[in-house]
Amino acid sequence: MATKAFGIINSAANYIRVEGLHDYRPIGAFSFLGRFRVIDFPISNMSNSGLDRIHVYLNSRPRSIVEHIGDGRHYNINSKRGNIQLLFTQNNGASSIYNTDINSYLENLEQIERMPQDYVVVAPSYMVYKQDYQQLLNAHVESGADITLLYHKVDQAKEYYRACNVVTLNKQKGVESLERNMGTAKEKNISMDTYVMSKEIFIDLVKKAKKESSAYSLADMIAIACDTLDVRGYQHKGFFAAITSLDDYYRANMELLEYSTAMDFFKTDWPFYTKTTDACPTQYFHGASVTHSMVCNAGLIEGTVENSIIGRNVHIGKGAVIKNSIILSYTDIGDGAHIENAVVDKWVKVNKVKRIISENLTPAYVKRNDVL
Repeated sequence: MATKAFGIINSAANYIRVEGLHDYRPIGAFSFLGRFRVIDFPISNMSNSGLDRIHVYLNSRPRSIVEHIGDGRHYNINSKRGNIQLLFTQNNGASSIYNTDINSYLENLEQIERMPQDYVVVAPSYMVYKQDYQQLLNAHVESGADITLLYHKVDQAKEYYRACNVVTLNKQKGVESLERNMGTAKEKNISMDTYVMSKEIFIDLVKKAKKESSAYSLADMIAIACDTLDVRGYQHKGFFAAITSLDDYYRANMELLEYSTAMDFFKTDWPFYTKTTDACPTQYFHGASVTHSMVCNAGLIEGTVENSIIGRNVHIGKGAVIKNSIILSYTDIGDGAHIENAVVDKWVKVNKVKRIISENLTPAYVKRNDVL
């Protein structure tokens, strides 16, 4: 029989800041591959794993996430007994040190205590990966551990995953410590901020955090608990992206342009749900050229697109060239513009400036509603 758990999606982490895109919306609401939002992935993982009671904790600027999730019906959650609850925090300055996930849980403790399930699965809203949480839950129950956390082995910990925690494991997969990644070594086990524990232990950690320090997060509490509780690691395999910077966001989108990576990630038996927008197909004009790209619907393409992701309702003018870039919805790229290695936010008009090219590894960013 399946073990019963409810899901918590933590959208209230205060220590991650993605330059540019973050000014307008939380990471969970970032557009991903043109048609998804980042938060679609943890919610779909929960829905596919049979977790049909889900709490989404929201912090600053929640409008776009609230709009996107709506009543949650598009996530295929059992309509009779399942639901997605959006839970808000009252005291939420955009970047206050008190703006922690623990603060969100404390404000909504009554809701958590009322949940009838014995276990809780906590997942972040800034990571993209595929995981059967029922499998994770079963492994957790069988091991008899107090807390099980998901980790991913990476070999680029020097350049990326800088805001993530690193997991140190002993030979029995017991977690010895959780510390911030300082970029000191290439190979590291990165914590995926995904935990399974009993509801009782979760509530206990939240209440303890209040006594210990108002600035502690759940990850801090689990790091401290490594000394007294049995915390185990569970290795995740497959595609994994942590969106903790503009570089990460750009890289995660670009990696999934690779056909084999995308085919491995998007499988019919594990669908990723999102709110669909009905619109006519994109129109390609005479002289348009599109290669190795993902183009969403309702666009007008007159120029050249190479190795890029084009959102909905985007117009690319005559003679315009888009290379290695992410163009978000409702953007108008004028005739003859050349955009390379860039992330262009929504509702941008590019008509006077003809060249937006980043020579560095970090992509250029054009802010929302900008006119260039």
